[in-house]
Amino acid sequence: MRKWWLWSGTKMLHRAALSSCVGITARCLLAHVRTTASSNFICFPGTPHQNVRHWSNIPFITMPLMRSHGKPFAHRSELKHAKRIVVKLGSAVVTRGDECGLALGRLASIVEQVSVLQNQGREMMIVTSGAVAFGKQRLRHEILLSQSVRQALHSGQNQLKDMQVPVLEARACAAAGQSGLMALYEAMFTQYSICAAQILVTNLDFHDEQKRRNLNGTLHELLRMNIVPIINTNDAVVPPPEPNSDLQGVISIKDNDSLAARLAVEMKADLIIVLSDVEGLFNSPPGSDDAKLIDIFYPGDQQSVTFGTKSRVGMGGMEAKPYKARSSALCSSISTPPFSVKAALWALQGGTSVVIANGTYPKISGHVITDIVEGKKVGTFFSEVKPAGPTVEQQAEMARTGGRNLATLLPEQRAEIIFHLADLLTDHREEILSANKKDLEEAEDKGRLAPPLLKRLSLSTAKLNSLAIGLRQIAASSQDSVGRVLRRTRIAKDLELEQVTVPIGVLLVIFESRPDCLPQVSALAIASGNGLLLKGGKEASNTNQILYRLTQEALSLHGVRDTVQLVNTREEVEDLCRLNKLIDLIIPRGSSQLVRDIEKAAKGIPVMGHSEGICHVYVDSEASVEKVTRIVRDSKCEYPAACNAMETLLIHRDILRTPLFDQIIDMLRVEQVKIHAGPRFASYLTFSPSEVRSLRTEYGDLECCLEVVDGVQDAIEHIHKYGSSHTDAIITENEQIAEYFLQHVDSACVFWNTSTRFSDGYRFGLGAEVGISTARIHARGPVGIEGLLTTKWILRGENHVVSDFSEQGSKKYLHEKLPVPQTSSI
Repeated sequence: MRKWWLWSGTKMLHRAALSSCVGITARCLLAHVRTTASSNFICFPGTPHQNVRHWSNIPFITMPLMRSHGKPFAHRSELKHAKRIVVKLGSAVVTRGDECGLALGRLASIVEQVSVLQNQGREMMIVTSGAVAFGKQRLRHEILLSQSVRQALHSGQNQLKDMQVPVLEARACAAAGQSGLMALYEAMFTQYSICAAQILVTNLDFHDEQKRRNLNGTLHELLRMNIVPIINTNDAVVPPPEPNSDLQGVISIKDNDSLAARLAVEMKADLIIVLSDVEGLFNSPPGSDDAKLIDIFYPGDQQSVTFGTKSRVGMGGMEAKPYKARSSALCSSISTPPFSVKAALWALQGGTSVVIANGTYPKISGHVITDIVEGKKVGTFFSEVKPAGPTVEQQAEMARTGGRNLATLLPEQRAEIIFHLADLLTDHREEILSANKKDLEEAEDKGRLAPPLLKRLSLSTAKLNSLAIGLRQIAASSQDSVGRVLRRTRIAKDLELEQVTVPIGVLLVIFESRPDCLPQVSALAIASGNGLLLKGGKEASNTNQILYRLTQEALSLHGVRDTVQLVNTREEVEDLCRLNKLIDLIIPRGSSQLVRDIEKAAKGIPVMGHSEGICHVYVDSEASVEKVTRIVRDSKCEYPAACNAMETLLIHRDILRTPLFDQIIDMLRVEQVKIHAGPRFASYLTFSPSEVRSLRTEYGDLECCLEVVDGVQDAIEHIHKYGSSHTDAIITENEQIAEYFLQHVDSACVFWNTSTRFSDGYRFGLGAEVGISTARIHARGPVGIEGLLTTKWILRGENHVVSDFSEQGSKKYLHEKLPVPQTSSI
């Protein structure tokens, strides 16, 4: 039976422990007599609450933090509940690249992050390296200074360049650097009104029962007083580690990794964050061509593990050697310092969660410590719960392989898959509607969706019929999509060049509320030969599961089932946006806030979408009375939550106080549309509707802005200043004015005498749309199959070399345009 070391309650601070605390002044103690109010609270940004606090320019509020130590967390998303956290800083994190001196910028960032978490009511402990490097810097400086003085006195010549610094013994460096390292920590934490205390230990301190109890009591008392303990091995006196000296159920203190694990388990910490100079565990040596970061390390499958070398600085680490460990089923080998893994596994078995991550390159994860605690996908997370399915990285690889196989099918075969999917939607109508009803009931019970989003979530027989019709349109129009020759050029005799259409690769489509998006986007991806990752909202999970199962059934018709993948894991959208090596294009389908969040989070992956749908309808002075009311009603009221619904109605000033103007107002009143007056419109009226807060507003409901303009040029200038380049329309009987509007408005869609609601892939005859793009490169407007294709160049020659075409060469370029065939070439 495994033995765990337990203590019953906290002790009073030992006199010797008091002497080890650095800089705990009366001011600090008074500042920390707030533990009763703060220690039991965790803070989250952005939640409305009366106790709003601010730290490091980040607003956060206090909420109860409940965590009883027991089993480690099963998922990353649970890490935000961690109350007691140990942060282990490796030598490579704390020291500079020249191995002499501290990396002050990194250290300051780490202190700030620890302070943020401490002020959220968490109990933070730091296990740090760095004394050896700091001492080496100080001793080298003293030696060089001494040598330069002696040489100046005895030789009279400047021989600094020839001076050599003797090899410095690590324990002497540790002795010289420990006090300076602690003083630096104390000075940095003081900037955040936090006190720190130093504790130095050796392995012997854990073998003696009384010393171990004293250490435990000291740590508990420091945490109770809201002080951050900074723990380090006493490298000035520590004996060399004894191989195979672990006690039954207890890990020996061989380095700071094992020290952190031992402290975490004995202090019942919820989480250890081990920071080193690698991103985490890899399935092969980091830096090798095939190396892949392991997101979740599951200690259930026994496999051989390979480790790297010892740390470049400090006293820790071990030389490279094989070590039998429990690894993820993904890998056959892992490259990382062996005691990091061994200590992590030991801590995991003791009930403490572990994350190993890179603390030397903040661009990888921003603020790595706070990112980990927030549950973001950083480093390698150790979990005793085996993943229920493939990781999102595996799903992306499956989608890429499936997409490449899909692209090799005949166009008729891809069309057959889509036709089959359309039939399945009709055949399984009742099952789909039943799942959708369950989603609607859950959303209504929880009250988490606004009415416009509930409408998007809802499916009906009519919607499914329209969806099936759209899918059949996609299938019919996809015959000549992939492999279509766009250009042929005869470069020279027997040297011909072709530009052909090919799939983009792997698409990530993130959509909110609208489950009908899943089969639409899947059909477009199938028609264009792309792999597809789908991330739907939780509010439509039941409906999405049914639709996804039917999609995979249709894909199985030609053995490409893996082409479309539904991400069901707890992956956050921000984590998905980091997969720049696996995903080629992100398409967000949802609110403008979602699109902005995706654009901000995307790490090197293009994003195709529109940030807002601020659509305008301009009523010209020569507009038809009958057309105005019909078009304006349809644009605003037919589906006000859509991105192509009218948000601003521009009216020529000559229409004011006319019967037409009265009819427009009466119609909007009957339709219960709330009118917000633009500044110019408000100036014409004594009593006007509420003045608009911003002319750049997307209401998404039965509301709109009404503004007055002087004419078509004024309307165009207003649209360019306040619009979002989505869809804008003019109502007029003057063809010349209409054409001027159509040519000069710089939007993805510009209409004449028609509703803005026609801006849609299905209504454009594209079958469906993967989204609407307001970008000015690649696809623009409703994006169908063509928007999901790119091109490649194919050159066919006969022993041609460039040197033959030089000035002295025997061949000349022709660059002759050739006719393009009407059928696919591949």
